[in-house]
Amino acid sequence: MRRRIFGAAAGATVLGLLIPLSGCGSSAGEGGDENTLRLVAAEYGDNQANSSKSFWDKMAKDFTAQNPGMKLEVKLLPWADIDREVSRMVKSGKAPDMALMGAYSDFAAQGKLYAAEELLSISAEANFLPPLAEAGSVGSTLYGLPFVASSRLLFYNEALFAKAGVTAPRTWSDLKSAAKALKDKGVKFPYAMPLGPEEAHAEAMIWELSNGGGYADSSGNYSLASDQNIQTFRWIKENLAAPGLLGPVPPSQLNRADAFAAFLRGEVGMLNGYPSLLHEAKAKGIGVRAVEMPVSDTIGAGERPPAVGVADWMMAFKQNGKRAQIGRFLEFVYRDKNLKDFADRYHLLPSTVSASRPSAGGGLDETDTAFLTALRGAQLYPVNDPNWVTVSDTIKRNIGRAVEPGGDPKAVLEAIAEKSREAGKGH
Repeated sequence: MRRRIFGAAAGATVLGLLIPLSGCGSSAGEGGDENTLRLVAAEYGDNQANSSKSFWDKMAKDFTAQNPGMKLEVKLLPWADIDREVSRMVKSGKAPDMALMGAYSDFAAQGKLYAAEELLSISAEANFLPPLAEAGSVGSTLYGLPFVASSRLLFYNEALFAKAGVTAPRTWSDLKSAAKALKDKGVKFPYAMPLGPEEAHAEAMIWELSNGGGYADSSGNYSLASDQNIQTFRWIKENLAAPGLLGPVPPSQLNRADAFAAFLRGEVGMLNGYPSLLHEAKAKGIGVRAVEMPVSDTIGAGERPPAVGVADWMMAFKQNGKRAQIGRFLEFVYRDKNLKDFADRYHLLPSTVSASRPSAGGGLDETDTAFLTALRGAQLYPVNDPNWVTVSDTIKRNIGRAVEPGGDPKAVLEAIAEKSREAGKGH
């Protein structure tokens, strides 16, 4: 989920401090006694008030109460640091027992992780939403346990749409027409397209999927410069970028956070977003609707390509040999109430079938249900490929050039594909 689709599944600005949790007395990267479990987790909050600390404090207390003699120690790290820090711990022989972060496949490729079947009951392993379980698996073995997730839908500002006299777009042609009408009414960003280096790989994949393309083919091999993907960026360049329908900031320089901030200021007609942005907009009194991403006019009538989905991953390291103890904690933390409590704090979606049902505690409004429906059929990044971190970085830093005035979509995509092939040779 690294700050993938929306950075992390949470997508929040993160705290720059380490936050010790109750029970912490030693490093989360030391083996310690066999009844103390150490978890390194990403901080999902952006201030002390909404820090993840309170959730993990409660988990530590409740887990010990239900498992006398056992303890949970948690270290929170910013999203910007956690991948690097956990990698450092593992390399230095001081792996935590568990980590909750954005990437798992490199550790799985090194043989460092327990498989889910070694940790969870059959029913618990089977409870993960299928697209998430697939993305968390290398081959047929589940190593990355999805924790919280999200999907992307197209948001539009209801007031701006009413002023421009347009309705929700269902096709790319509809989107172009709506963007023209919005521009004519003086909307600063008729469609905000963040292809800047922060998170361009998300926006790119959303558009590629809506034209029957994507990052991988049906066999799971990268298809970054497929005919569909080239066609997608040619259409964007000719129909949205060239007529000035993407706003005053070139897409290659527009980051996701800046696009979202503009949306919250009422300056954006349309953009792709996730649940927490919708809640923020509503809190500011902005009327917003969330709909499926419009599809290419070349796609058959009624065909609905998958949405983009994202998850963050819980993983368990073998190094300290605490398989049984880890399994006991994971069975506890993945209980519906616990998982839903964490998801609700950050307007995310729980990763399991049972926690996603209203009977697990209710609380899903109409919009959350739409995101959950999209997630059930979503396509995730190829996070089970150890090279994905390098590939996604290549996409983020280069894809925006495809829609620049002098850019050649075919040449840009082929160059990205070539760099990605070079990355694969090193693994």
